[in-house]
Amino acid sequence: MARLSARFWVDAYLARLRLADIPAFVVSHGDDTAGAVLVKLNTLDGKADLYQRTIDLMTGERSWHTLAGGDEAEVDAAVARQRGHDPDLWVIEVEDRAGRHLLDTEGLGG
Repeated sequence: MARLSARFWVDAYLARLRLADIPAFVVSHGDDTAGAVLVKLNTLDGKADLYQRTIDLMTGERSWHTLAGGDEAEVDAAVARQRGHDPDLWVIEVEDRAGRHLLDTEGLGG
């Protein structure tokens, strides 16, 4: 199976969020081809969660896992640390009081 470029995945993800009336925007534009993607879910109450896509080395399956969660300032600090290690990183911020991010819907896992 061919791997999607980061830019293609980000564009598709933002389109899916728009269709669900969930506001989202690109905080940091990473490498179009191979940049990793972080998704920050801001619940607009001072709290946030940060998701990172991981790959199971045994099966090759991709899935989303929580990298950080709690106070928004702590999550923002985690984003800054990750960007310090990887300047080609994409960061997408999703704003939804209900906590919807759609990462668990079919087609967005990898």
